[in-house]
Amino acid sequence: MSVFAILRSWLDDFASLFFPRLCVCCGGGLNKAERDVCTDCLCSLPRTRMHEIEANLVEVKFFGRVDVSLATSFLFFEKDTVVQKLLHEIKYHDNPLLAERLGLMFGTELKGGRFESVDVIVPVPLHEKRLKERGYNQSEQIANGIAKALGKPVALSVLARTKGNETQTKKGAYERWENVRGIFSLMDAELVKGKHVLLVDDVLTTGATIEACVEVLASAEASVSVATIATVQ
Repeated sequence: MSVFAILRSWLDDFASLFFPRLCVCCGGGLNKAERDVCTDCLCSLPRTRMHEIEANLVEVKFFGRVDVSLATSFLFFEKDTVVQKLLHEIKYHDNPLLAERLGLMFGTELKGGRFESVDVIVPVPLHEKRLKERGYNQSEQIANGIAKALGKPVALSVLARTKGNETQTKKGAYERWENVRGIFSLMDAELVKGKHVLLVDDVLTTGATIEACVEVLASAEASVSVATIATVQ
């Protein structure tokens, strides 16, 4: 080991005494090989494995609503759990790199399976005002991670959120549907025309936001599949 490497390791150890690196899920200390989430919390994540199952619980959510080719979520969501802490970290605590790493983990699971037929990945867009406030789109970061694992391109100029809408968090199913009506528009149909599009978002609750995006993409003669980091059961 070089003198520089030894010095850097020593400085990292010294800094950790005053600014300890903590797991965003359990609050425990992280070792040098861990980033944001400790190994124990990673191992305990409630993975759905729905990408392996036809007509799974996520796909069923869209039956009779919009035509979705495939659909899956990486994790099951429940309030006051590790998954909620992860979503809050990537959405509200300025941690886009964690969003990308979760996407990479998710994409690694999808690799070699039913989702290999995807041609292009499209993240659910944020309104420009919300994007300016947050500094990044968490769905775009997740899409980047999935893209790295699958070796597929990400298209950012396909969909746009043309209207700012209220947060969906405390709304019921019908209110969510009303809240997203007409807020998305198609920017460049040629990028997805006749292609298999993977639409990516952070969490699936009622599916209203995803449904609104699928309708717009379908108008460009694209077949659409859906992947989210988490889903409400």
